[in-house]
Amino acid sequence: MIHADAHWRTVDFISDLHLSAESPATFAAWERYLQETPADAVWILGDLFEVWVGDDAALSHPDSFEGHCVQALKQATQRLSVSFLPGNRDFLVGDDLLAHCGVLRLADPTVLHIWDRRVLVSHGDAWCLDDVEYQAFRQQVRSPAWQNDFLSKPLLERQAVARHMRQASETRKSGLPDMSLWADVDRDEALKWMGDTNAADFVHGHTHRPGSQPLAPGRTRHVLSDWDRDGQTPRSEALRLTREGWQRVSLR
Repeated sequence: MIHADAHWRTVDFISDLHLSAESPATFAAWERYLQETPADAVWILGDLFEVWVGDDAALSHPDSFEGHCVQALKQATQRLSVSFLPGNRDFLVGDDLLAHCGVLRLADPTVLHIWDRRVLVSHGDAWCLDDVEYQAFRQQVRSPAWQNDFLSKPLLERQAVARHMRQASETRKSGLPDMSLWADVDRDEALKWMGDTNAADFVHGHTHRPGSQPLAPGRTRHVLSDWDRDGQTPRSEALRLTREGWQRVSLR
């Protein structure tokens, strides 16, 4: 459990920005958001990056796109608290890089205790239990053996593997007749965790289906929006929590 600092008045939750060199407008919107948000704390709940193949892509190459992302994070932590919970695209973000940026790593899931309120947060992918194929893949790539083997490869080879994995993911998505058929967080699993942690609110990303809905009396789920300022339907949104409650803030 993370206890909020006493001076926090506003906390923002964001996820699924999928930053890459191919999305310059989204990167610019995120960079500007970090500079201008009135929040005292920003919690990034996974998939900040479209892909992350190892910290050396940024730390050993400061002029790369990844290097510019690290610089934006490092500047942001000079004025506000930033926490990061890895997603299915950026689970290889390492502790050394986060420490370099001054960013706190969050476990998945984590409970935020703030103003006598408990908020359960997760990226969400681990609870999409109906997607059996993905869960098997997730178990494989989250194993220390797989990660050690992958990170031992040269950077260019890792980047090529990542491109292949992205293409396979997009092909799988395009095969669905309707994106509403994409697996969602399992309701019973979410309620179990909310009950075990005594959390009234559950915040997650991953599914790209922004909205809030009750799961049971006294239990509410808040799904974060993905960001895309480079496409035909630009969107970027933060879910903001204050003492008064929840607010969805469009950053367009």
